[in-house]
Amino acid sequence: MQTSRFLRSRARSASVAGAAAVLLAGAGVLAASPAQAAPRPCPGAGPGDPARCAQVIGIDPGSALVMRTAPRYSAGAVARYGNGQWLEVECWTTGDPDADGHGYRYWMRVSTASAWGYVNDWYLDTGGPSTWKPILPQC
Repeated sequence: MQTSRFLRSRARSASVAGAAAVLLAGAGVLAASPAQAAPRPCPGAGPGDPARCAQVIGIDPGSALVMRTAPRYSAGAVARYGNGQWLEVECWTTGDPDADGHGYRYWMRVSTASAWGYVNDWYLDTGGPSTWKPILPQC
């Protein structure tokens, strides 16, 4: 898949944004819970950029959120992400319930500079359906 100039630019700025987020989190400045968060402008996005991003949350230490080719756990793995990593959120759909047994069936089609696929929304700080349904299209 060919990456856009915008995504390559975002990837270059992600390390700076990630370092800033770590510093702010360590200082206690970033304390938003998933219910308070929502898809927001992506790190490094310019004025008027419509892209929306979310961070990976709730992943156990030593584990990873697996991006898949379809919104089900039997689908092929595309990439793995840890807590705090940014993913561009494109649209939502339904699929298998979350892996932790909450019965949450919403999945997001997400992308990075190098991959795209699906992740269960339970593990993103999007704020839930009432927050993102008004701003994200259904896939």
